Amino acid sequence: CSPRLTSTDIVAAQCGSQLRNMDTASDSKHDVEVTLDKTPRTSVKEGKAEVLFPSTHDVFYNPVQEFNRDMSVAVIQEFINIRREEQQSDLGSSTDAGEYKVTILEALAASGLRSIRYALEIDGVERILANDYSRQAVESMRANIEHNNVAHLVEPNEGEAALLMHKYKSSRFDVVDLDPYGSPAPFLDSAVQAVKDKGLLLVTCTDMAVLCGNASETCRAKYGSVSLKTKCCHELALRIILQSIESHANRYGRYTVPLLSLSADFYVRVFVRVYTGPAMVKKSTSKLGMVYLCSGCESFSFQPLGRCIEKGKSVKFKPAQGPPVGTNCPHCSHSQHLGGPVWLDPLHDKGFVQRLITSVGSKAHLYGTSRRMLGVLHVLAEELDVPLYYILDRLTSVVHVTTPNMLQARSALLNAGHKVSLSHAAKNSLKTDAPAEFIWDMMRTWKKQHPSARPLETGTPGEVIMRSESKASVDFALHPEANPESREKQLLRYQVNPERYWGPKTRAKTSLWSGKEEEKRARRQGKRQQRNGSAELPPQKRPLQETEKVSTGEEGDRSSDTSNKS
Repeated sequence: CSPRLTSTDIVAAQCGSQLRNMDTASDSKHDVEVTLDKTPRTSVKEGKAEVLFPSTHDVFYNPVQEFNRDMSVAVIQEFINIRREEQQSDLGSSTDAGEYKVTILEALAASGLRSIRYALEIDGVERILANDYSRQAVESMRANIEHNNVAHLVEPNEGEAALLMHKYKSSRFDVVDLDPYGSPAPFLDSAVQAVKDKGLLLVTCTDMAVLCGNASETCRAKYGSVSLKTKCCHELALRIILQSIESHANRYGRYTVPLLSLSADFYVRVFVRVYTGPAMVKKSTSKLGMVYLCSGCESFSFQPLGRCIEKGKSVKFKPAQGPPVGTNCPHCSHSQHLGGPVWLDPLHDKGFVQRLITSVGSKAHLYGTSRRMLGVLHVLAEELDVPLYYILDRLTSVVHVTTPNMLQARSALLNAGHKVSLSHAAKNSLKTDAPAEFIWDMMRTWKKQHPSARPLETGTPGEVIMRSESKASVDFALHPEANPESREKQLLRYQVNPERYWGPKTRAKTSLWSGKEEEKRARRQGKRQQRNGSAELPPQKRPLQETEKVSTGEEGDRSSDTSNKS
């Protein structure tokens, strides 16, 4: 947290005209040196909070996560508003429900910045328990709580997060927030038990390599789902974590309803409500399913784990029927990869998203990333409730053809009577209810209209696809609804990185105090090289060099013999 240029300064110098596409609210931040209890600290302002860190490079503050924290404040505030309305509805219009207040647990609070912002910016907070396993982190948190005058709302606690949540199973929290460094998997089982009925659970995952298919076996061990490496992996990551939370909740007669699911920067973040109801738990098999992904053209299909058949008041649960595809892909004849189970139901509550748009729009001055928040929320409102998406560049690369612009591709789908939208998780995405057959008919037609000199090798996915004739009529003429409203309004939908190394920071050190850090670094210098035998060692420990070693020749043999005899 040493003094640095703001993101706006950097972008203005490096990106020029790209500045207009970026949220520049971070201008209000200032990292300044202050003194507290005769100790120099670095002050960081975010929202209404000002947190003090030791003047050392070991501080774990990441400005990338301001969007995460801003969105969390907005979601919790709107959740409280909804709970007030629900309580009033339960009591009836003739009874005043009074002021509804919530209890919040931040299980992994670190500096306490998030909890302090909740206390300062959310209306209707009764109590916040800010927990961390590190004693030094809790001491830093306590100082920040006092500095922001929120000690009457925020209580710091030192403890292991999972054990703490198990302790509160009988006196649950209205809101539980999990924002770990890496995977939340060790905390999910206790988290779904620590949140009240109809409460809100917020979960962040930063282990995207695992969720996006680079270690599918690790993903199954952590989340109970096999991840797949594909262009739509970021939405697949959201569906994996939602499936994992649902599975944990089901074990205790509970189920979840997603309010908002976000893929942003280097992490995914989900906001789900947790309900109690064994009857609804039975429907989970129809909400979850396996994913079949073609290893050649990356077409996908889904196999629900079960069926829920409703006729009037009668509800029957039956095994799923399948598989939906054969051993080989029907489009390119390549083998199928199997992943999952994943969440197949909607990722967002569209009514809740619309409420957020209204709320954030009316309080834009309160959020440092309000432009980005509104842009992303508008894209979420436009998203179709269908699983996964195609990437236009990937489709054209399969058949070796130039890429149509997004309006042309969207028009082809709309002209054929299909629905289409973007995904907030990828800029060049096509989320559509059109079957894969039509997607490849669209690519065949486009390639015939724009022939390429680059030949397709025999047996490749593109060659097999082009070998078949199109069954559907495809029209690329501009459709009046091809341009989405979020694009027409020039909203900030996909923010470019505002500065270099815009991503996750290294894990926070155990010690937050500046103390003897330089001395420790000097003492540790070269330790790793010494273990590997590559660093310069003291003379008494240094191995003999080749020129110092006993010769292996005839004279050396005699010297060795003499030495042995003596």
